[in-house]
Amino acid sequence: MNIETKLDPLIIGAVLTAALIHATWNALVKSDSDRLVTMAVVMGAGTVIGLLFAPFVEIPRAEAWPWLISSVIIHCFYYYFLLQAYAHGDLSFVYPIARGLGPLLVAIFSGALLSEHLSFREAIGVVLVSVGLAGVAFGRGLPRGVDIRAAVFAALTGVTIAGYTVTDGTGARVSGDPLAYIVWLNILEGPGLMIVALQRRGWGVVRHLRVHWWRGAVGGMLATGGYGIAIWALSLGAMAHVAAIRETSVLFATLMGAFILRESFGRRRIVAAAVVVIGLLTMNLRFG
Repeated sequence: MNIETKLDPLIIGAVLTAALIHATWNALVKSDSDRLVTMAVVMGAGTVIGLLFAPFVEIPRAEAWPWLISSVIIHCFYYYFLLQAYAHGDLSFVYPIARGLGPLLVAIFSGALLSEHLSFREAIGVVLVSVGLAGVAFGRGLPRGVDIRAAVFAALTGVTIAGYTVTDGTGARVSGDPLAYIVWLNILEGPGLMIVALQRRGWGVVRHLRVHWWRGAVGGMLATGGYGIAIWALSLGAMAHVAAIRETSVLFATLMGAFILRESFGRRRIVAAAVVVIGLLTMNLRFG
C-alpha cells in the first residue's frame, strides 16, 4: 500500500472531524455520574454497529489478527487509565495530557518500527503540537494534590494511545481492507468492558441506563465513527501526521470543558492553542 508522507486535504479534513467527534464523546463520558457504565455502553454500541456491518466486509487477512488482538488488549488498559484519570481530574486537564503525548510517541514508534522518518521541519511541527497541547493542560501551573494522580493516569493513558495508534495503523494496512479491520476491532472491543461493568455494578447497570442510556448510545455511534475515520487515515498517511492532527481534539475538549462543563480556561491555554495550530501548519503545509 502506498503511504503518503504529506497528507491530502481530504484526509486532513476527515481527521479534524474525527477529532471533534472524539472530544464530544469523551465529554459525554466525563459528565456522566457513572462513567464505567457509560463507557461500557459506548463500547457495546460499537460492537452492535460492527456486527451490523460484518456481513458486508471481508474477514481481515491472517496478518492483521495479531494486530487486532494486541489492539484490544491495549485498549483495555486505555479504558482503565482513562476512567481513573477522569475520576480524579477535569476534562480540560486530563484530556490534553493524555492526547498530547500521542504525537511525539507515535513519531518515535512509527520511525523505529515502520521507517516513517520525519524531516527536520516535520519533526519541529510534531514537537510544537505536543508542547502546545501540554501547555493547554498546564495552563494553571504544575499539578498539585489530587491533580498529580490525575496527571499520572492521564500520562499512562497517553502511552496506550500511542500504542494503539501504531498498532491499528499497521493492522489496517496489512488487513487488505481497512474497513474490515475497523468492523472487527469494534466487534472484539465491546464485550469485555460490559462484563466488567456488570460484575461491578450488577443491576445498577440497568437502573443507570433507564435514565442515561442516550449518553452511551450517542457516544457509541460517535466513538465508532470517529475512530473508524482515524484508522482509515492511518492506513493511508504517515502515522505521526495523522496522530498530530487528531490530537487537535484537545482544543475541542478544552473548549467543551470551559463552556459546557464550566471548567476554567485562561490566557495561557489560548497561547498554547495557538502553538498547536502553528505546529500543524509547520507539519503539513509546503513552503516555497
